[in-house]
Amino acid sequence: MRIVRWRPRTGPHLLAVDACVAGVVTAAYVALAGQGGSDGLPRFSGPVWAGWLVAAGVGAPLAIRRLWPLPALAVVLGATAAATLLDITRDPYLSTALALYAVALLIPPRRAVVTLALTLAVSAAAVITGEAVLTPSGPWPEALGTAALVWLVVGGAWAAGRAVRQRRARAVRRERRLAEEALAEERLRIARELHDIVSHSLSVIVVKASVANHVAEERPEETRDAIGAIERTGREALTEMRRALGMLRGDPATPHTPGAGAGPHASGAGAGPHTSGAGSARMAPPPGLDDLPSLVRRAEQAGIRIRLRTRLAADLPAGTALTVYRIVQEALTNVVKHAGDGTHCEVTVTADTRGQVQIEVVDDGAGRAAASGRGDLRGGHGLVGMRERAMMYGGTLQAGPRPGGGFAVSASLPAEPTHGTAPDRREPTA
Repeated sequence: MRIVRWRPRTGPHLLAVDACVAGVVTAAYVALAGQGGSDGLPRFSGPVWAGWLVAAGVGAPLAIRRLWPLPALAVVLGATAAATLLDITRDPYLSTALALYAVALLIPPRRAVVTLALTLAVSAAAVITGEAVLTPSGPWPEALGTAALVWLVVGGAWAAGRAVRQRRARAVRRERRLAEEALAEERLRIARELHDIVSHSLSVIVVKASVANHVAEERPEETRDAIGAIERTGREALTEMRRALGMLRGDPATPHTPGAGAGPHASGAGAGPHTSGAGSARMAPPPGLDDLPSLVRRAEQAGIRIRLRTRLAADLPAGTALTVYRIVQEALTNVVKHAGDGTHCEVTVTADTRGQVQIEVVDDGAGRAAASGRGDLRGGHGLVGMRERAMMYGGTLQAGPRPGGGFAVSASLPAEPTHGTAPDRREPTA
């Protein structure tokens, strides 16, 4: 598993803000170094250049605190301690707090904790030494109170930096998780599309090739019919594959419907999806309800007897129409693969006035799978794909053997799709 590492964000605008803060702090300390002792408190009495040097040490490193947090903190802490000992000012170490915030934000946690401990120790020692030993301005408890205030300010800045670091790290992990989930969902969608396109066509091709192989010598006319069916099915599969690949490549000529993995399709459109040629494959709409008869005809070429019934009281959205088509396609593929010549199948698609769709594909299982070469066709991921398509729209799917023989697939899609429903991956394959 790949470890997600949080990378700090240091943009030019943040560096500009730090430069302004550094200028303000430096100017403030220069002014404090030049003040006299009119209020009776100890004041700095050294040379002017020394005061300016300390002021530069306290403020200037803040401009680079995001680039080099530890060196900036070291200089600021040393200069602030010097300002305390030289009686320039006895502030609550705000400059040190700003530098320590950057350390907690940008430095790994273990090193940041050690840095916090050293900063607290140095600041407390400087405050107590300056206020209670070198130039006492009050009793010891007052010096300890000042040290406690410094600890509160410095520790609070460190805690704030740590909290921001953790929040940003969580945001990065969340973005990475969402990206991985989106990638996994896209891979699953592509796998479903390719499975639906390839599995159905190849099942028909294998069955017809097996038939041609069995009757090649006795019934050459039937052999030619089987070869013709193989050619037509192969061309149709290539057409759908070109359309799918054009969509994956982001071809602007390829329509696309969000959530459905295909472009818009209006119920009642005259153009079918199974025209030949790369250009027509890119321009043709994706399959939908109008393409169910051609889907049934292709399945009948494999020896299945199918009755199609559609009762549509409302037009369906493009994505829902494609989902209905793919579920019926996969259900018929399973009949072709696992039933046999002479199997009777009934396909029923019903949409009520609210747009709720019911899909039923039922076969009697009365065919001869072994004689038609279907015995060698193994299961795949058909039922999983159908269930995932149904659940993606907030629907349900049930599939299983019938008590009297055969197999039944029943799906229900709601009138208002609910995208993003997690599929149940425990569904058996077929």
